[in-house]
Amino acid sequence: MNWVIYGDKGSGAFAAAAALAEAGAGVEFREISLQRNEQRSAEFLVINPAGKIPALQLPEGGVITETLAMLLVIAERYPEAALLPPVGSAARAQGLRWLAFMASEIYPVVEIEDYPSRFVPEGAESERLREKARDRIRERLLILESAVAGPWILAEGFSACDIYAAMFSRWSATHGWRDEHIPKLCALMRKLAERPQLAPVWQKFFSGTF
Repeated sequence: MNWVIYGDKGSGAFAAAAALAEAGAGVEFREISLQRNEQRSAEFLVINPAGKIPALQLPEGGVITETLAMLLVIAERYPEAALLPPVGSAARAQGLRWLAFMASEIYPVVEIEDYPSRFVPEGAESERLREKARDRIRERLLILESAVAGPWILAEGFSACDIYAAMFSRWSATHGWRDEHIPKLCALMRKLAERPQLAPVWQKFFSGTF
């Protein structure tokens, strides 16, 4: 059986899709439209009661949420894809560090930047919150920028960290800012988009449609 990814173009479902593509795994996409608010539908709430995408159905059944968990599970199940350095290595420790950093320090703030009215009343207050969230995301991306060994985040080579970082560097908080302030992450993003296994996934999520 294939893995099943529930997501939308431009969404965080990219990370799991890219990791699975890198591993050469069979994947089925099921579109959950953010524009139509389908992530809040009764049908999808059965899959993820939090009402968020992405969600990932395992080949044997069962669903996991949280992109960090998805990346770790995929890396664990496909060790030959080398999505993370070897278990117990210093390089793996750094890889886990940066995955956790992005999951805890950037991803939650993206929701605030995208949907500030979920947290404060809509209007001037929500716009101020959006601006603060955008600034916070950019501050964190500058920290990640300083960690890029070149051309990838880890000196040991390509990893799931690069998939995650490329996704964040594509989102709205970086528009009109990234080329000047995070050139290494921009170069990483372009290099990732050219990888043979990942180029079609990049096109689907960020340049094309499902």
